[in-house]
Amino acid sequence: MDIEAYFERIGYKNSRNKLDLETLTDILQHQIRAIPFENFNMHCGESMELDLETVFDQVVRRKRGGWCLQVNHLLYWALTTMGFQTTMLGGYVYINPTNKYSSHMVHLLLQVTISGKNYIADASFGCSYQMWQPLELISGKDQPQMPGIFRLTEEEGTWYLDQIRREHHIPNQEFLNSDLLDKEKYQKIYSFTLEPRIIKDFESVNTYLQTSPASVFTSISLCSLQTPEGVHCLVGFTLTYRRFNYKDGVDLVEFKTLKEEEVEEVLRTIFNISLEGKLVPKHGDQYFTI
Repeated sequence: MDIEAYFERIGYKNSRNKLDLETLTDILQHQIRAIPFENFNMHCGESMELDLETVFDQVVRRKRGGWCLQVNHLLYWALTTMGFQTTMLGGYVYINPTNKYSSHMVHLLLQVTISGKNYIADASFGCSYQMWQPLELISGKDQPQMPGIFRLTEEEGTWYLDQIRREHHIPNQEFLNSDLLDKEKYQKIYSFTLEPRIIKDFESVNTYLQTSPASVFTSISLCSLQTPEGVHCLVGFTLTYRRFNYKDGVDLVEFKTLKEEEVEEVLRTIFNISLEGKLVPKHGDQYFTI
């Protein structure tokens, strides 16, 4: 695997030697705007693999995306290769319908230590919940970013990531009550501890997420990619674009229902993805918001 190929994939041409917060932020922003959060393998008759060589081939050489267990694994490799002090952590995603965090450790995120300070870096939560900058690991501090205000809170060794979101404006009146829209301004995202993890810790959940009827990923095909102003999301045949803070305190959310023959073109032009297999777009009845 070649770190220069990774830099080319994300379009990064800046400093490789300064291991500071500015460089970490720059790498994170380049990655989230180049590498989509997507689960198309499992809706094209393929599997979502964890092996780093396989992930590198998929994401860097074949210019695809992936989900957190793949894309944050790749980011971990890149940051470690650069010389950043980086640790894998495991997260439990908040499930709104049950008002509980997942019982399985389903999310991979990173802790990066710079000059004695710890930061959370996560390049693969997707949609409008995606952080654009690393979050300082400090409890109770509001950390405003373009997608909203993020807040980390620590209670008895467990950390909780929440987001305070803006109101949204939807020009397409027929989508006002879409099940893809979150209704809460204050959104719980995930919890985690600072126990170091390795990729093998995620092998069983990687299988579970692809096979269990309880997994949102088995019933929904999805893809999201950040832009300098917002985020594109494709769930099944529904394409959305959320423009952050298009006027004070309000996000603009635009919807479009694609025809089957439009999907391939949208993937190519908006998400920069060309699939080798035949995608079967899916939007089941599992709860999922953009």
